[in-house]
Amino acid sequence: MQKVLTTDHLTKRYGAVQALDQLSINVHKGDVYGLLGPNGSGKTTTLGILLGVTNQSSGSFTWFEKDTGHEARKRIGAMLDKPNFYPHLNAIQNLKLVADIKDIKSPDFSYVFELCGVTKYATRKFATYSTGMKQRLALASTMLGNPEVLVLDEPTNGLDPEGIADVRGLILKIAGEGVTVVMASHLLDEVQKVCSHVCVLKSGQKLFEGQVQALVSDAGGIEIGSDDAGKLEQALMQYEGIGQYERKKDFFLVKLKDGFRAAELSGYLITRGVDITHFANSKGSLEEEFLHLLSGNVH
Repeated sequence: MQKVLTTDHLTKRYGAVQALDQLSINVHKGDVYGLLGPNGSGKTTTLGILLGVTNQSSGSFTWFEKDTGHEARKRIGAMLDKPNFYPHLNAIQNLKLVADIKDIKSPDFSYVFELCGVTKYATRKFATYSTGMKQRLALASTMLGNPEVLVLDEPTNGLDPEGIADVRGLILKIAGEGVTVVMASHLLDEVQKVCSHVCVLKSGQKLFEGQVQALVSDAGGIEIGSDDAGKLEQALMQYEGIGQYERKKDFFLVKLKDGFRAAELSGYLITRGVDITHFANSKGSLEEEFLHLLSGNVH
């Protein structure tokens, strides 16, 4: 699959502060890629370097497998700050100014207004907009010129629950148009509901990169039940592939070490004469694995 973005040991220092520490990631065409981490983890620094707002201390990056500068940024729409438009102008007037500044020839205002749900508010002054509508207009402005990639920094910051849901849906709608999305967020729920891939950052270091679903699966485990819980527990204690287990009300929640498979555990228990009454994957949450990673247990 075509690579849209590659970073190679990207590093940024501000004096004694290591804001980014040898970050290497890959974003492919069609990904909704989340940079996930607490405040100060290096998310905004990464986006700033990628968009030419700040310079890296070392390392490199490429857009579209060849570009790093102005030509690449022509193919990218970005929203790094809070929406900032002229309050006394309406949406059409504001976006015409954006198009002029970006030197976008023949911008399709109708398309971006419809895409972002701004059409019926297009002639209203920006000052009358709700916070959610301001965010919609900001997204519409980033879509002028039909960018191939959309870069967003904390796109739902400051929104109420309804506004957050609206913007999430809008991001997925834009991604459905074939636009690759790279977004920074500290909100676990946002990343789990919107992103296909994620990079977890802590203090500028990458703790995990991969599919969101893979991270969620790792947070789960295997539920195993038996009429003879004591015999089952004894067998689990003696199996070398058990990373950890926890006794629940009606079953044991088991996590395997790397390299061990559920089918092998099942076969082992049968050979030990354990009568298995329940054996199923347990769906974890992104929150569980995220906290696990941040605690220092690097995946």
